[in-house]
Amino acid sequence: MPLSEHEQRMLEQMERALYAEDPKFATALEGSGLRTYTRRRVYQAIAGFLVGIALLMAGMVAQQIWISVVGFLVMLGCAVLAVTGWRKAPKPGEQQQAGGPATGRQARKHRSVMNRIEERWQRRRDEQGR
Repeated sequence: MPLSEHEQRMLEQMERALYAEDPKFATALEGSGLRTYTRRRVYQAIAGFLVGIALLMAGMVAQQIWISVVGFLVMLGCAVLAVTGWRKAPKPGEQQQAGGPATGRQARKHRSVMNRIEERWQRRRDEQGR
């Protein structure tokens, strides 16, 4: 069930007030997108994997088994993070919303914030109605 015009206006006023009161927090709520997040996570996992290789080699050179074991565990954990992050990354076409292509960065941000607020509002109404 879509929101009424009155509810839409109230949500827009709340959003404007949030931006006016704390723009840094409002920007943090918008996030950088799932695709960017998963890409960054994969890159971090690759860097961690390389650190794990360095620990493994350092443990072998220093003849300290525990350093090599830690290096191997770091490599294993980072490999798992990279694979799961790569699988969860959305395809380029999946990022767009069903409402049509956005006309700019601000429109995408505005639409995504409004969609999240509407989803939360609907969830709360459904929970209270039970």
